[in-house]
Amino acid sequence: MDFETLLYDKHEGVATLTLNRPEVRNAFNVKMANELKDAWDVIKKDPEVVTVVLTGAGSKALCVGMDLSDVADGSASKTGTDDREHTPWFHMTAVQNCCWKPVITAVNGMVCGGGLHFIADSDLIVCSETATFFDTHVKVGLIAGLEPVGLARRIPLEAVLRMAFLGGDERMSAAEALACGLVGEVVASELLLPRAQELAAKIAAHSPTALAKTKQAIWESLDTGLDDALTNTWEMIREHASHADLREGSVAFVEKRKPRWEPFTS
Repeated sequence: MDFETLLYDKHEGVATLTLNRPEVRNAFNVKMANELKDAWDVIKKDPEVVTVVLTGAGSKALCVGMDLSDVADGSASKTGTDDREHTPWFHMTAVQNCCWKPVITAVNGMVCGGGLHFIADSDLIVCSETATFFDTHVKVGLIAGLEPVGLARRIPLEAVLRMAFLGGDERMSAAEALACGLVGEVVASELLLPRAQELAAKIAAHSPTALAKTKQAIWESLDTGLDDALTNTWEMIREHASHADLREGSVAFVEKRKPRWEPFTS
């Protein structure tokens, strides 16, 4: 698969998606936003992909948000629409595209502004010791809204407000991100991608359908009350009861062999 702003590779059930604009610290422009939407669509439909590692090219940043050159030349404003469905900034992450295959984000440096979308919508996050997290929206007169709203579903409110209000004058370190639960692991820079790939390989060994439905149930529960979430999840479990993987998992366990899972596409 060929992209201008992304690198894409897959191996033994794991796809690696790299934001590839290191010259601007992987800031996203209209082109990248549209290519990300296309990439998630391909991943959703590819029966060979079970899980995904997302990272950024280079060692400076995962993503520093929107490319200001797009703002300066008017490209960003031309994409603006009252219809959220057709605005590219709302289709950059797996969750935004209803891609229920697990995503591990490997944070290789700075993440700020719009780059925090990738953090807010990630399933597992591993970061390097040099990673920092901050939000500069209010510093330039913009509302720090979409990204902090997403982050408020996964870390304490005070940590979100601190990041949003300080405008980048103070940055959350990798250690602070680990302490508040924003990331799951902090590793040395040279171990970052190998560790993310190791986690992805372990996940990819499991039932693709069970993984995707598990992710869907958990993420969708955040948009409803507990009772509705449990009802919806129970219906999902009932529907899954007739899936071939349910029997295959038990038979493989008894026969002491690796399961032969059905591929998952959505």
